[in-house]
Amino acid sequence: MNYKNLALTALIAATTTGCVTQPTVKMNAHEWAQDKEYNLTILHTNDNHGNFWQNKYGERGMAARATLVNNIRHEVSAEGGSILLLSGGDINTGVPESDLQDAEPDFIGMNMIGYDAMAIGNHEFDNPLDVLTKQEGWAEFPFLAANIYKDGERMFDAYKIFNKSGIKIAVIGLTTEDTANIGNSEFISEIEFKDPKVEAKKVIAELKEKYNPDMIIAATHMGHYLNGDNGSNAPGDVQLARYLNEGDLDMIVGGHSQEPICMESINQYADFKLGQDCKPDQQNGTDIVQAHEWGKYVGRADYTFKNGEFTLQSYNLIPVNLKRKVNNTDGKRVRVLIQDEIAQDQVVYDTLKPFQEKGQAALGIKIGTTDGILQGERKIVRNNQTNLGRLIATAHMQRAKADFGVMNSGGVRASIEAGDVTYKDMLTVQPFGNIITYVDMAGSEVIEYLNKVGTKTRDSGAYAQFAGISMTVEADRVSNVVIGNKAIDMNASYRFTVPSFNAAGGDGYPNITAHPAFVNTGYVDAEVLKEYIEANSPISVANFAPKNEINHK
Repeated sequence: MNYKNLALTALIAATTTGCVTQPTVKMNAHEWAQDKEYNLTILHTNDNHGNFWQNKYGERGMAARATLVNNIRHEVSAEGGSILLLSGGDINTGVPESDLQDAEPDFIGMNMIGYDAMAIGNHEFDNPLDVLTKQEGWAEFPFLAANIYKDGERMFDAYKIFNKSGIKIAVIGLTTEDTANIGNSEFISEIEFKDPKVEAKKVIAELKEKYNPDMIIAATHMGHYLNGDNGSNAPGDVQLARYLNEGDLDMIVGGHSQEPICMESINQYADFKLGQDCKPDQQNGTDIVQAHEWGKYVGRADYTFKNGEFTLQSYNLIPVNLKRKVNNTDGKRVRVLIQDEIAQDQVVYDTLKPFQEKGQAALGIKIGTTDGILQGERKIVRNNQTNLGRLIATAHMQRAKADFGVMNSGGVRASIEAGDVTYKDMLTVQPFGNIITYVDMAGSEVIEYLNKVGTKTRDSGAYAQFAGISMTVEADRVSNVVIGNKAIDMNASYRFTVPSFNAAGGDGYPNITAHPAFVNTGYVDAEVLKEYIEANSPISVANFAPKNEINHK
């Protein structure tokens, strides 16, 4: 229906009868009724990263998510409201059972849950483009990206129009332009990732001209950076909202930075804890939300709509069977649910279970070989540089295109014996699912960081394994630091990797997550190690043997 022409016809008719009024024109231009209040609920998730199945503690998983979403649907429908379910992207990469099957179970699960649309994430380009095409075919909902071009044309739809109880809602998809830098160049060399801010402005103008929507939402995979301070990252959701005219976007459903966006006040994050209330960010008249990662939460925003105006009534991050540790009566630490348990939808569970079992069976498949033992024994790796510690740090460093790598020895849980290496070995060595992160720092900052990390006590999990760097360690100071065969330059910039656990302050490492140049890549450590061994097999242990690069005095 062409609403602009309908409005014009109504205006002419009203003029002829001599009783033209603006409310009458507006009523005829839309399907909603004047002075009637409507309820609209926006549900959202982001950064799924292969988490279609519950973890070993019974947390998360799409079967429980399906129950939660269906319960909300029934509740909202019973009250006469409508629901829109969106994803902020990054369905791919992170859980072996999903990765080995090109995330097919994830898209099947999303279909069964009833997603309406998703933004394209940077990790959708981790595989050859024919895999992405296959995934788009599996999905019963549109992939949206206004700023991704190939051969001068958009690769995906820029937007989708939804009609909810007569309310026209436009959802625009936008993807971080950092994909060009952090994506796999083998697969994206012919793809152009344009500035999403500029593309958004063009699309919004087109939408207003063609459809005059009541609400415009951006489903983005760009990241939320406090007060727009994106550092070395591409501009994210905050800068997007500020770039546009005030109120051009009613809402941004985001992803990429994998944060629960809960604010204490303007440009100040709240100290959010599991199950607590959450207040979204608001910038330039736009509500900005993000539901952390991995399906840990379903975000719920409840709006009322009346006479063309939306009002946010409430916002919550609903945990999906998340647990916390408490002391039981014996003084032992146990995990307990933070809210009532959400039952798993039996149909979704039964549908996805064969994929989980198939993925588990595939873990025994050979991925490479090594000509000797890669040493990860606890007593050794926590006291000395080892070939396995250096191999892991090298794999992380290479994946992030970094200058050197830092790996806590507590994250190395076993050795890899000589001979065939399997995917299961990867998960035995690195079972915690840490994410590869990196940061760009000036040489002076690097020295300050190394003075705290390079001097960690031996015989502890904090003792650091290194690759791509050499130094002398004495007492609580480092010296003679060499990176890339050159003495460190205090004014130069260096990139290094560190597991997400340590980046957030684990093992007493400096918390660098607030550093403006900090990046969470979304790549899981075991998966990165697997890919490195596959690409470099057979592994020669001599190539990773320590040669006194870290010299303790």
